[in-house]
Amino acid sequence: MMLPTHAIGGMLVALPVALAMPELSSTALVAGFLGGVLPDLDMYVGHRKTLHYPVYYSVAGGIGVLAALLVPSTSAAALASLFLAAAVHCVADAYGGGLELRPWEGTSRRAVYDHYHGRWIAPRPGVRYDGSPSDLLLATVLAVPLLVVVDAPYSWLVAGSLTVAAVYTAVRRTLPALVERLVSALPTWTRPYLPARYRIDGPTLTSPRDD
Repeated sequence: MMLPTHAIGGMLVALPVALAMPELSSTALVAGFLGGVLPDLDMYVGHRKTLHYPVYYSVAGGIGVLAALLVPSTSAAALASLFLAAAVHCVADAYGGGLELRPWEGTSRRAVYDHYHGRWIAPRPGVRYDGSPSDLLLATVLAVPLLVVVDAPYSWLVAGSLTVAAVYTAVRRTLPALVERLVSALPTWTRPYLPARYRIDGPTLTSPRDD
């Protein structure tokens, strides 16, 4: 799934905390947004592995929720929202297509890495690929309750994320060809440092072996 979907989803995960503890709503919503974004900071360094921890984020989020219930505080609300949003992001990636340059082709068996079990989780039926029309539809559905309930500036953040999602969806299927042209223009010595899905063997990009 595309990053804006994860960001909006993270804020939605934090919404119950924001409603239950109005005094901590800003903290919860910001933490939820950041948690939705956090795992994808590994985009170019072991994507869907380096910062993707579906099991550990879930455990940390559960502990954060328990702490927020027992000892309500800004830090507890922030940690609960952050880790739950990150956990939802990682789990959702298993239903968001494989790790490849053209995920709509469905050739990759890697969706997200499970560090607890030490293996890759294969793509499961759901959103076909990041930036697909179904991905945009999901982002829109997730955004509706936030746009109804939250006030500015957080509603602006949701609307802005949704706008980025729409633009990304419009250009998504043109991006691989652009990446191929850019990568082919790079010096040969730089290619081993690129993510596997961007590397070139001969005239075409390779299939991902280990991202």
